[in-house]
This record gives sequence, structure tokens and C-alpha cells, in this order.
Amino acid sequence: MNPREVVENWVEAFNRSDIDALCDCYTDDAVNHQVPESPVRGLPAIRSRFAAEFSRAAMVCIVENIFQDGEWAILEWRDPLGLRGCGFFRVQDGKINFQRGYWDKLTFLRQHGLPIPTEP
Repeated sequence: MNPREVVENWVEAFNRSDIDALCDCYTDDAVNHQVPESPVRGLPAIRSRFAAEFSRAAMVCIVENIFQDGEWAILEWRDPLGLRGCGFFRVQDGKINFQRGYWDKLTFLRQHGLPIPTEP
């Protein structure tokens, strides 16, 4: 599978909140770094992060663009509430080895009525 196809499968699994299918998209030692959060490394940590996030909010990824360049795919997305972001996925041997996502955490928290952390 090429990087674009892997990301298309990832989006489908994400929109179903299917953690098993999402984890099937990653290598065992993958890194997922959503920039507003600390990076997570390895499938157990990635699985835990998805479980935590799906338990907090209903999330939907609407694809605006997917670009591919070599082993990289770039996803530009929005959600039904107006949040926008992008993700960069390095795909090796048909699996995501590295992912970095950029989105506005404060907007996300406000849109979902979640608590906004205060600085100490």
C-alpha cells in the first residue's frame, strides 16, 4: 500500500473510532506526535492515546487534501465543528512509522466543552 492509501485507511478507521484498525496502520515502534501533546512511542502508547481521546470527544476527520511525496503523506483536514489541522505521516512497508499532527488544542477543548488546563 502506498502512503496515500495508508492514510485513507487511517481516516476511515479514525472516523469509526476503531482503535484496532487504527493500530493496524502503525509499525510496532511508531511515534505519534500530536504537537499540542507529548509524543507517544510504540503501539501500546498509541492505543492508549486513541482510547483516551475517543472517550473524551466524538471526533471526525473530513479530508480536504491528501498529498504524497515518496514515503510521506500529508493530510489536510477539518472537522464538522470547524477545527482545521494537518498531519504528516511517514509510511514504510505499508505502515505508519512516524506521524506528526498540528491543530489548535484550545479550540478543540472549547468546541467539545472540555476543561481548559490552567498554568501553575
